Amino acid sequence: MPDFPSDLPPMAPPPTLPRQRRRYARILDVAAGFARKGLDSVVLSEVAAKADVPLGTLYRYFPSPTQLMLALYRKQLGELSLGEWPDGGRAPAHALVGAVMEIFHMRLMQPAVEQCLTRAVYAKDTDTTGLLRDIDATAEKAVTVVSGDPAVSRVLLLTVTGLVQGVRSRRLSLFEAEEDLKKACSLLTGGGHR
Repeated sequence: MPDFPSDLPPMAPPPTLPRQRRRYARILDVAAGFARKGLDSVVLSEVAAKADVPLGTLYRYFPSPTQLMLALYRKQLGELSLGEWPDGGRAPAHALVGAVMEIFHMRLMQPAVEQCLTRAVYAKDTDTTGLLRDIDATAEKAVTVVSGDPAVSRVLLLTVTGLVQGVRSRRLSLFEAEEDLKKACSLLTGGGHR
């Protein structure tokens, strides 16, 4: 597995014009199919061809497969529709399990995204660090909506990371990881032991 590149070229900001936004969205939609493979099999020229956009356009927004996969995951996290709960109250326990399980499955089913996340380091003044910070904030916000507690959200997201790695290394079955994630949600929200 190659080392994580810390000196990637800069990305252009997401577009604001409607036609450009449609191209940008098309690139990310096509990238989702590539995310199901390993990062080494994400070929930007193939993504551009399938998205029917010029290769130069793709490179302007995503100069590397790493940036493309991280931007895709950020978009997917932003699309999690968890909603607000009435009167600022707590969400039902199953809503928290559902939200965390959704993030777990997104990471597990997208090896290219997961490889970017596990190889990533925060390096000063890089696009990748900006993407990682956005991803961390978006994931925490999504889980906090249903947990009501940012600390609980951070612990659950770290648990997701460990469980994904456990399944990937075949130390845990998918079923075991899912059960452990449910137990973690229960324990962290005062649901007791099983």
